[in-house]
Amino acid sequence: MSGEPAAAPALLSRTALGVFRLNGQFLSVSEELARPAGLTAARWQVLGAVLVEPLPVAGIARAMGITRQSVQRIADLLVADGLAEYRPNPAHRRAKLLAPTGPGRAAVDRIRPGHRDFAERLCHALGGEAEFERVMTDLERLSRALDALAADRPEPDGTAG
Repeated sequence: MSGEPAAAPALLSRTALGVFRLNGQFLSVSEELARPAGLTAARWQVLGAVLVEPLPVAGIARAMGITRQSVQRIADLLVADGLAEYRPNPAHRRAKLLAPTGPGRAAVDRIRPGHRDFAERLCHALGGEAEFERVMTDLERLSRALDALAADRPEPDGTAG
């Protein structure tokens, strides 16, 4: 774009690197929190996505911004371990719904005290709830902007998405 500030490419690079670092940090913390419950961060993430209501694998993947294949692999492992189950989907015969089992819910429940403690410590480190909320709002705004740009991006065949 002409008239684009010269700093924009550097800001994009710094932002991307910061988000990649944050992703690594969150994964590390999540692994630590999930370990005592016998889960991995990925298994906790997928189980957490279906605690309120059963969802199809594709729906979980869309909500989390990861591939359907990744979620399918984790969902199959959760089912094999008895932490989740597939249920019929009235809206789609082939796309079963993933739901937690009692042991799956119990595993997530074991994570809650450590999660609560870490959340409170992070909140304090950020300067309180208002600042934590501002950080979260800014990240959500960044995500929405990236979604909007992705929707405008031309498809590989040259058509707009």
